[in-house]
Amino acid sequence: MTERVCRRLRIHGQVQGVGFRYALMDEAARLGLAGWVRNRRDGTLEAVAAGPADAVEALLQWSHRGPPSAVVSRVEVEPDDGTYDRFELRTTA
Repeated sequence: MTERVCRRLRIHGQVQGVGFRYALMDEAARLGLAGWVRNRRDGTLEAVAAGPADAVEALLQWSHRGPPSAVVSRVEVEPDDGTYDRFELRTTA
């Protein structure tokens, strides 16, 4: 059985107005992950991803690139302890 993990991501760069949230939701769904994504008022994007460790790691790697029109400067990752049953879009915080 694969270890389940939960990680909080803070993605910096040109990540708003480029379809990043929707692309991340699509990638999370493809990987079978639960959690959420939202824009932050400071211009970053925040997400929480929960599921099998290898799938979460794949999403983390994807988040360093994002969709074609995004320019990611850095991704901060920290452990999170949430439990989620689906992946959702949240309002800006």
